[in-house]
Amino acid sequence: MTRIGILGYGNLGRGIELAITQNDDMELVAIYTRRDPATVTIGTPGVPVKPASDLASGTEPIDVLVIAGGSATDLPEQTPTYAALYNVVDSFDTHANIPEHYDRVDAAAKEGGHVALISCGWDPGLFSLNRLYANCILPEGTDYTFWGTGISQGHSDAIRRIDGVADAKQYTIPVDSALEAVRNGENPELTTRQKHTRECWVVLEEGADEEEVRQAIVTMPNYFSDYDTTVNFISQAELDRDHAGLPHGGFVLRTGTSAAGTPMTVEYSLKLGSNPEFTSSVLVAYARAVARLAQEGATGCRTVFDIAPAYLSAEDAAHLRAHML
Repeated sequence: MTRIGILGYGNLGRGIELAITQNDDMELVAIYTRRDPATVTIGTPGVPVKPASDLASGTEPIDVLVIAGGSATDLPEQTPTYAALYNVVDSFDTHANIPEHYDRVDAAAKEGGHVALISCGWDPGLFSLNRLYANCILPEGTDYTFWGTGISQGHSDAIRRIDGVADAKQYTIPVDSALEAVRNGENPELTTRQKHTRECWVVLEEGADEEEVRQAIVTMPNYFSDYDTTVNFISQAELDRDHAGLPHGGFVLRTGTSAAGTPMTVEYSLKLGSNPEFTSSVLVAYARAVARLAQEGATGCRTVFDIAPAYLSAEDAAHLRAHML
């Protein structure tokens, strides 16, 4: 049995807890929280909720700590801290900062003699693998990634931080014409605005100015200013009724040619009813791989590029050869 600890109990932490129940070779040992543990009710009977400070001892009885924090402020500090003490997995998804994050976590994990896996999930993660495979197979070609239709938790949070906003959800939507042009082998050069649109559903605080909030959203740099953005104002009851879920997904494509000039297209897609639940399932599979690497004496940081697929499976190599090869 691989003994798992979870740090954090938001949407991702709850998803990890659920994913563990689908894996007979894994055991949830504890959930660690920065909140008062007495205020946190979890779904697994008999599993303790403990203060995050307990992890500082480095002696908690876990094989892998899955860190369910956010990429903006939590993971840059948490992952290197705990990689020095335990084998860890995180879902750090700020693409531009992955190299720096890797270096910090790698140094901490090597110093502590542990294995760390960063940027695990579906993008970065499974989509990253598909981009790599397609680039290796079609060295002459062009990559395209489309996200959605789905709710961006980071963009939704950015809207909720605007003065006058009580609640909000934001959908990222691929532009159909751009996606079809890629599928048709037209190899278009697409700007950010040409690939995706953004649709916002916003609940205003009492007395807030609708037009001021709209302008604050559509002009927000790094989030909305580079996109065609639609802002819809609705009631809290409508938001709760019609936008309660966290669906997501997307497409990774590479169009190219063989050495003979024959056109080829590789496409990989995901349609997810719950972004955090699917991401959690990926994290749990990779936690199995991290535990195995640690048993083999490995140390240091890894990404999904470094993990052999067989390490993700609970089945042995003979079963995989017989049933999946």
